[in-house]
Amino acid sequence: MTINSDGDCMKRALELAARGLYTCDPNPRVGCVLVNDDKIVGEGWHEKVGGPHAERVALEMAGNQAHGATAYVNLEPCSHTGRTGPCSDALIEAGVARVVFAIEDPNQVSGSGRSTLEDAGIVVETGLMEDAATELNPGYLTRITKGRPFIRSKLAVSLDGHTALASGESQWITGDPARADVHNWRGRSSAIVTGVGTVLEDDPSLDARLEDSAFSMMQPKRIILDSDLRTPPTARTLKVPGDVIIFTSRDDTTICQALEERGARIEKVDGDPHCDLVQVFSRLAELEINEVWVEAGPALNGALIAASLIDELVIYMAPHVLGDTARGMFSIAPLENLGGRHMLYYRDIRRVGEDLRIIARPDTVISP
Repeated sequence: MTINSDGDCMKRALELAARGLYTCDPNPRVGCVLVNDDKIVGEGWHEKVGGPHAERVALEMAGNQAHGATAYVNLEPCSHTGRTGPCSDALIEAGVARVVFAIEDPNQVSGSGRSTLEDAGIVVETGLMEDAATELNPGYLTRITKGRPFIRSKLAVSLDGHTALASGESQWITGDPARADVHNWRGRSSAIVTGVGTVLEDDPSLDARLEDSAFSMMQPKRIILDSDLRTPPTARTLKVPGDVIIFTSRDDTTICQALEERGARIEKVDGDPHCDLVQVFSRLAELEINEVWVEAGPALNGALIAASLIDELVIYMAPHVLGDTARGMFSIAPLENLGGRHMLYYRDIRRVGEDLRIIARPDTVISP
């Protein structure tokens, strides 16, 4: 395949990296393209933990044609030894002449991959398609730089901004296409977080059901915030394969034992009457959780907004009205004036079936 520009090459590397969207967690999604004489001679992506990195896959495909080639990678080649050897060394050994990467890897000494390559006489350029590369790995970058996962909260609401009737009835506010889209988001997430109130009211399974059977065994961890240990041992989510972690601030050996017998793992954090959210998400980062998908009620969503912990809202808005007695999206303290508003911006708005999907973020950016 003939390539026309650096941009085409990096775009291809990003496309390859995205193939690991559901499978390479907790590692970053990385793709690599090797080009020699304006032709792709090798390409690859990181598929799963323990498997070869993108650069090594591309080098194996290229063989001797890697000598004198340019490597395009969306993330700085690593210079440390983990489950595999340093990719920077592999590029050097193959005789690559030039490396173009989009963003630095914050999980190594700043510039170490670049320095290793440059010290070997390889031309290194960076910054090409930086924004797209950052968007592909928001969880990995946030975990490494902020010590917590990237937190994305989903809300299904009516046109007048309500999530359920006053009785709690909410199934189903949105249509089938929107619910299928939710499972794609669940599937790319490291963990799904909810509050015990949602468990008691809706009894959700909180698993990811994707059409592609290749992802059927790759379930996100399920996290329940339950300060008072009210999760029933009969909860549906405890019957689904995969890991369940319950965060609590209560000591009760009997209840903990009953939940642990159903496969749950209990973790103690501070908090009265609610679990300390900073502690919870710091702990999830320690467990190498990159992206969190929150499905919860107005209390937890309000607490996350108030603590400036939500990085992104994914709102599915259905074309109907539930009325002023229905439940809202966020429980937050009353504002004294408009200056206290929680400001966001729209990142994307599109139609999903009969519903709208609105992606909004606080007025901040992810930075590598």
